[in-house]
Amino acid sequence: MANTAFYTIIAVIPSIIWLLFYLRKDVHPEPNKMVTKIFYWGILATLAALVLEFLYSKALTTLALQNISLLAIGGAAFIEEYLKYFVVKIKVLKNPEFDEPIDTMLYLIIAALGFAAAENVFLLNGLYSIGAPIKEVLGIALGRFVSATFLHALASGIIGYFLAHSLLLKKYERKSFVGLGIFIATCLHGIYNYIIMELEPRNENFIILLGVLLVFMAISVSLAFKNLNKIKSICKI
Repeated sequence: MANTAFYTIIAVIPSIIWLLFYLRKDVHPEPNKMVTKIFYWGILATLAALVLEFLYSKALTTLALQNISLLAIGGAAFIEEYLKYFVVKIKVLKNPEFDEPIDTMLYLIIAALGFAAAENVFLLNGLYSIGAPIKEVLGIALGRFVSATFLHALASGIIGYFLAHSLLLKKYERKSFVGLGIFIATCLHGIYNYIIMELEPRNENFIILLGVLLVFMAISVSLAFKNLNKIKSICKI
């Protein structure tokens, strides 16, 4: 039990560090209660993702389609990105605490970090259960801090940017604009999954490819925050 608690704490730390980093982006901090609530909903979204990805994988196997690995990678990315968006859609957009465009990016990142924390808990405790050395587990936790956890935050941040701008459009234009954001985030997430799952075992340059992808996404999200900060003072939702 003590070891499980230890690995759970280690698994959650990457999300907490990124959470503290991104909360500093908001000049008007969000209520701690709301931040905690969305973080926990992100955790619950992980459980839904596990079920949906299992069913999706079963469906692909039953259909016996070609390029099943690529379809699985893309499908899993879409399921995860949509669920994180869905958390914000149902729990934030109609909340009175939501009053600035930049909030969409922040809350999507918060949901994503809750999602990533749950993934890390499952993974690290799974490694512990099969007797993996603590040094290996800690190395994987560090690797996920700069890769998977960061990826979840960045992909959801991109969706949050499109969602923020969609709220400034006419109602009939909003769905297509949000859909574009989800599509872009899914593609980037899918590329990440492909690099990790398909290239890592046989391509020694996969770390460079991963680095280029994450740096590109990080710069995009940073620019998105700057853009929304320019309009928040004159455009309340």
